[in-house]
Amino acid sequence: MGRVTILLLCLLAGAVTVHGEDPYLFFTWNVTYGTISPLGVPQQGILINGQFPGPNINSTSNNNIVINVFNNIDEPILFTWNGIQQRKNSWQDGVLGTNCPILPGKNYTYHFQVKDQIGSYFYYPTTAVHRAAGGFGGLRVNSRLLIPVPYADPEDDYTVLIGDWYSKSHTELRKYLDAGRPLARPNSVLINGQTGKGKDVKPLFTMKPGKTYKYRICNVGLKNSLNFRIQGHQMKLVEMEGSHTVQNTYDSLDVHVGQCYSVLVTADKDPRDYYMVASTRFTKSVLTATGIIRYANGNGAPASPVLPKAPEGWAWSLNQFRSFRWNLTASAARPNPQGSYHYGQINITRTIKLINSASSVGGKLRYGINGVSHVNLPTPLKLAEYYGVADKVFKYNTIPDEPLLEKAALVTLAPNVMNITFRTFVEIILENHEKSIQSWHLDGYSFFAVAIEPGRWTPEKRKNYNLLDAVSRHSIQVFPNSWAAIMLTFDNAGMWNLRSELTERRYLGQELYISILSPEQSLRDEYNIPDNAQLCGAVASLPKPTPYSI
Repeated sequence: MGRVTILLLCLLAGAVTVHGEDPYLFFTWNVTYGTISPLGVPQQGILINGQFPGPNINSTSNNNIVINVFNNIDEPILFTWNGIQQRKNSWQDGVLGTNCPILPGKNYTYHFQVKDQIGSYFYYPTTAVHRAAGGFGGLRVNSRLLIPVPYADPEDDYTVLIGDWYSKSHTELRKYLDAGRPLARPNSVLINGQTGKGKDVKPLFTMKPGKTYKYRICNVGLKNSLNFRIQGHQMKLVEMEGSHTVQNTYDSLDVHVGQCYSVLVTADKDPRDYYMVASTRFTKSVLTATGIIRYANGNGAPASPVLPKAPEGWAWSLNQFRSFRWNLTASAARPNPQGSYHYGQINITRTIKLINSASSVGGKLRYGINGVSHVNLPTPLKLAEYYGVADKVFKYNTIPDEPLLEKAALVTLAPNVMNITFRTFVEIILENHEKSIQSWHLDGYSFFAVAIEPGRWTPEKRKNYNLLDAVSRHSIQVFPNSWAAIMLTFDNAGMWNLRSELTERRYLGQELYISILSPEQSLRDEYNIPDNAQLCGAVASLPKPTPYSI
């Protein structure tokens, strides 16, 4: 489906209202519980407008997205838009450090712009363990018609949401975590809400012979990295989390929790059904889901029961990461080539090393960063800061930039908030001393993933950085007993969440917030609090501060 066709369909559907400014897309979401049976037995799911997974958001660069969320479940809820940078607008980020949750029976309207972005993303609920029950869906940002894309328009554009899944409800899983127990291994893997097992399995996607299709693959799960592959077909990687990539071809892709890839697949094989496969990586026992891709002229000829094998070991996955390269000549959301930004020539102003750890506090499991396990407060951090009562709610900079190893493992409970100076270029080292893989995500930004290596980081390791064409992205994995280095300019004022994408680790404290304050307090740098912002905690009855001006 070409980009012109997509725009025409949106106009015909009445989803786009064209003003003098960028177009608007309006959505109304009814969030409810409903019975779903992804594993063949009924369980409670979180539905959006009756759908599991939730509806796709199909947008174009610079669109304004307005979503009125009605919360009709029995717990407070928030949604985040994973990878959408919310330029100058952390008010819409949908995490507990920036927003009061939407109470049961209430509604809240998110209003944000996908400013200067393209790519494949997803949304999900950030409250409690709601992600384990659903409430997630795809979010795509198409390129504007005037901006060239480094490949021909595909015949169609498909979203593939893969993730591990539990048979227990989100409330049961939360009770385990609240009791200080880790989550056991998941029960299954899903592809677009299905395992692919059982009788009368319907195809998920159809391809016409000789045509090329775009598949946007996102790991929306809770715990496990997944390997994704398509029987008999290779995948040409073209985009990753908002960046056009060098177009290498892969038989399979390791997709870590929270990550998204876009690939092109050509229907050039014998006409029949083929399996797409998602299976767990780095686990003792492998869980697998399948989905059927049907050739339109295949007359329903069944797929071969022999599934393509997944790779083994994390060294393979590390080497695959090293093969990913930024497409320096392609334009992303703006006309200028991606490679015109020479990040490797910018002087580093600050280096921050973050070490994740697992520990016991009061006999209960907690996860921490540099010795602090984050605790969410009744007052969102951003609101406390904006209303001038931060000193009464939390302390800044409770963790050091260079933690002592013995102290990083001893965890204390506190809000974990770090100040970083506006518009400084910072190097962050994510060091993993544990035996399990980590997956990290940063809101509000994309960063350059310049290195992942085994062992411990030292300044001498900088000589191994990719300072030319590392992919600009918003998530990165860190393998066991390894480290990763990311670099970025903190030029987006607001309060931004750096978190583990592994739900149990995030819920039990492996996250922090980065406060980026503009000294100008100007609308050029940050928007004012929205008129419809929900207030709670210590700011609930305070008068609104003087608004920013230009």
